[in-house]
Amino acid sequence: MLACEPRLPLTVIVLARNEEDHLDDCLNSAAFAAEILLINNNSTDRTAELALAHQARVLNRDLDNDFAAQRNFALSKATYDWVFMLDADERITPELEQEICRAVEANEDRCYCICRENHFVQGKVLHGDLRPDHVERLFRKAVSHYEGRVHERLHTSSPRQKLNGRLIHFPYRSWEAHLNKLNVYSSLVAQKYYEQGKSCSYPVDIALKPLWACFKMYVIHRGFLDGRLGLVFAVLHYFYTLEKYLKLYSLIHYGGRM
Repeated sequence: MLACEPRLPLTVIVLARNEEDHLDDCLNSAAFAAEILLINNNSTDRTAELALAHQARVLNRDLDNDFAAQRNFALSKATYDWVFMLDADERITPELEQEICRAVEANEDRCYCICRENHFVQGKVLHGDLRPDHVERLFRKAVSHYEGRVHERLHTSSPRQKLNGRLIHFPYRSWEAHLNKLNVYSSLVAQKYYEQGKSCSYPVDIALKPLWACFKMYVIHRGFLDGRLGLVFAVLHYFYTLEKYLKLYSLIHYGGRM
């Protein structure tokens, strides 16, 4: 028996663009919440239609490459003070559902962090760049906001505390999707570094840092224990690091051109 009867006074927020392949399983896992609020970034598939079928409230807003602004907009529209940030490619496990229910019902001043595991058709990754991490997802909107266009960070006055249970994360539909995301994020990070006035040198940032990034993920963070996937993601982390510094170097010296 799950803990939430009737539905919990909680808004689950989902940011989505063209997520019809993921959305049914995602929203089914959040059905215990009294409100599901989906912020639709101009989807061209059935994302909005599927969300409405799950009785979600759907608002359309252009992301404009600013994740913090999108999340803060969602917070401003949430009905309940307690919110849970859920990505469309994530699933709330039954154990985590019970933990969320207990936390919201206790109504203590806390920001709760949840362990997230990355899963693939070929298996799950427990080490390296995609090792399980703790993400801040359950908190009170009245004392919280986000900052940062990319790799946005939650700022809250509430003390952090870990919950039991896990989020199951399916981060990439295909290798093409992974490479597209690598391209987008390396560009956004390079632009952020450029606006911050960060320097970039060929010997250190372009020649050495990608090698160190790969070694750190495969050896220090034990990516080798994940077999073939561990090796592949360590190498891809090399290319991500190389790309972001190549793009930064190009912005500094050539206005972003090759």
